Amino acid sequence: MDDLAPEIYRQRLLLEGRYRADLDAAAVEAFLLELAQALGLTPYGRAVVHAPGGQGQEINQGFDAFLPLVDSGIAAYFWSGPRFFSIVVYSCAPFQPQAALDFCREALEADGPLAWKEF
Repeated sequence: MDDLAPEIYRQRLLLEGRYRADLDAAAVEAFLLELAQALGLTPYGRAVVHAPGGQGQEINQGFDAFLPLVDSGIAAYFWSGPRFFSIVVYSCAPFQPQAALDFCREALEADGPLAWKEF
C-alpha cells in the first residue's frame, strides 16, 4: 500500500474471529473502552453502538460500534448468529498488536484461531 502521507504516523489493525461471550449493547461499549485501555489509547467520548433491530438480512444482525480516540478510533462489528467479530483499530499513536489479540481472545472468549493484519 502506498503511503500517501508519510508525515502522519498511522497504525492499523484488522482483527477477526469467532466469539462465545454474551454480548449486548452495554457489553459492546464496555469491551471497546477496555480494549482502548489495554492498548494505552485514550477515548474522548462514549462508544456509539447500533443494532439493526431486524432490518436487513438475518445473518447480519448484531452490533456495529465505534469508539472515538484522541488519536483516531476503534470500529467493531459483531454478528450475533454466527458469533463472528471484525475489529479495526486505527491509531495515530503506536500500540502493541499482540496486546489487542490477547485482549480480544480473552474478553470475547474467542473460539478458534484469530485472523489479523497490521498495516
